[in-house]
Amino acid sequence: MSITPERKTELIKEFAGKDGDTGSPEVQVAILTERIVNLTEHFKGHAKDNHSRRGLLKMVSQRRSLLDYVKKKDQARYEKLIARLGIRR
Repeated sequence: MSITPERKTELIKEFAGKDGDTGSPEVQVAILTERIVNLTEHFKGHAKDNHSRRGLLKMVSQRRSLLDYVKKKDQARYEKLIARLGIRR
């Protein structure tokens, strides 16, 4: 259900603005999106896993907040980010 350290490193390299950038909203949204996709796949086989579903809803809410922040700061950056991640809004 969680992402591997190698995949997380790849996401950080892909979405970081500069070296060592692990806390930017783009990186955080990319990591959350990966975790959300993995959990969504998990629910296809485990429909009654309500404890994990609560965590999924919390992650989706956190991602939404980060995306709202990016949109408020820079609309073009927001649109580029959702296009790269394939998030529909």
